[in-house]
Amino acid sequence: MKATVAVKKILSNYGTDNPGVKGNLCRILMQGKLGGTGKMIILPVDQGFEHGPARSFAPNPAAYDPLYHFQLALDAGLNAYAAPLGMLEAGADQYAGQIPMILKANSSNSLVPASAPYDQAITASVDDALRIGASAIGFTIYPGSSVGLDMFEEISAMREEAAAKGIATVIWSYPRGEDLSKAGETAIDIGAYAAQIAALLGAHIIKIKLSSDHLELGEAKKVYEAEKIDVATQAARVAHCMQSAFNGRRIVVFSGGSKKGQDSVFDDARAIRDGGGNGSIIGRNTFQRERSEALAMLSQLVDIYRGKA
Repeated sequence: MKATVAVKKILSNYGTDNPGVKGNLCRILMQGKLGGTGKMIILPVDQGFEHGPARSFAPNPAAYDPLYHFQLALDAGLNAYAAPLGMLEAGADQYAGQIPMILKANSSNSLVPASAPYDQAITASVDDALRIGASAIGFTIYPGSSVGLDMFEEISAMREEAAAKGIATVIWSYPRGEDLSKAGETAIDIGAYAAQIAALLGAHIIKIKLSSDHLELGEAKKVYEAEKIDVATQAARVAHCMQSAFNGRRIVVFSGGSKKGQDSVFDDARAIRDGGGNGSIIGRNTFQRERSEALAMLSQLVDIYRGKA
């Protein structure tokens, strides 16, 4: 596997990382139909933990099978497949070396009381990632949660261990907290802040949500207005989040969210592309669709990221 100029340029932004980490990032960037372009599409399947099996897989019952997702990611030509330990263990042997895996190392669930702080339990280790051949660990943080600082400390320690063992780190940076409004969770000032926090914690790949043009924090709003920061379009908001990820020196992918119409999915991808984002990490919008429909949609997304649609 020979790295392209585009991939070498991205890897040059990770100058202090060891060859193991860079090698794993290179595998992800060079995999599949977008391999070598600097763009990527990742399939995440951690929703069984987060939302429960029926809410996640009943719309497409074939998706109850962990091997379905390995094959979907492979057949669609995606860059990587991310899931909790049990899902990956179910197929890591059969699919060894065929698709880069990202081990989701912490998780929450819908059974936690609503009064509890936003938090996730650590459910896997760096050694688990090594054992199953994963290229990266994935970890969710909730900036804004009353236990958010504890989550920062957890991923800081795990990231240090992963880097020492040549494993890359992906951080899901999802603002949630007792003082954040629902609109604030996807506000552009909060989304950009989430990207910055993940970058500062040492994430090699950052996963955030697409932002609205809402401004949540009063002090931040003053700056956005005084400096005339453009947040009018989705592409402009993507570009601003990339600025916040070390001026584009970190890989940033944007989540697809709950299932929606294909046109909305395609519009999101065009905004990510036009704003300079690295791609999509898209789960329910793929595996909740019948397989042939999902493959056709993912093929169109590849074309969008290649500038062909």
